[in-house]
Amino acid sequence: MAKKQSQSAKTSGYIGSLDDKKKHARTIARGLAKLFPEPECALIHDSPFQLLVATILSAQCTDERVNATTPTLFKKYPTAAKLAASKQADVEKIVYPLGFFRAKATNIRKMAQALTDEYAGEVPRTLKELVALPGVGRKTANVVLGTAFGIPSGVVVDTHVKRICNIFGLTASKNPEIIERDLIEVLPKKEWIAFSHRVILHGRATCVARKPRCTECALLKICPRIGLKPLKE
Repeated sequence: MAKKQSQSAKTSGYIGSLDDKKKHARTIARGLAKLFPEPECALIHDSPFQLLVATILSAQCTDERVNATTPTLFKKYPTAAKLAASKQADVEKIVYPLGFFRAKATNIRKMAQALTDEYAGEVPRTLKELVALPGVGRKTANVVLGTAFGIPSGVVVDTHVKRICNIFGLTASKNPEIIERDLIEVLPKKEWIAFSHRVILHGRATCVARKPRCTECALLKICPRIGLKPLKE
């Protein structure tokens, strides 16, 4: 008798049993690990606090633009207490190039105030505490816990992960929460942190959004290329 599949497994794009999906996911993870053996977070930071701020600022913005802006921000406000005591207009001026500057300035200032008031300026190490902070969602919390503390609280789903994991057949959803559930189900927990970093690097290097360079891809033989046009003979 075939094994019963969970609801999230049924939505995955890769055809087969849950065991087949897990095997496929691990094959993809191993392939990515060969390409990017030591992946690093693209957001430049020197502390968990800086990473938390940078991740909040990266919403609907490129990492490159964030990295060009945060040195000025962190030099003026190196700690949560300093940022909490800042003036809204001053922070808005610094983060203006990142888009949605008023909301982002408000969020990081309120977040810094909460850190100062509730955690003595230190970044908490649980998902529950992090998502309770102003401007912090599950994705941001996963980034901080995984990158800053090595805690695999979940799988980070950004635009690269969303797009490429559909191509890999690891999910059939466009919803980040469902995608994360699908990935958590088929990936070993030890892969959760590095996997997202590697997918993001792969998306920038080869599996680019406008035109994936499939014929140049080292993962071509193991990638089902779901949703892409057939390669020409």
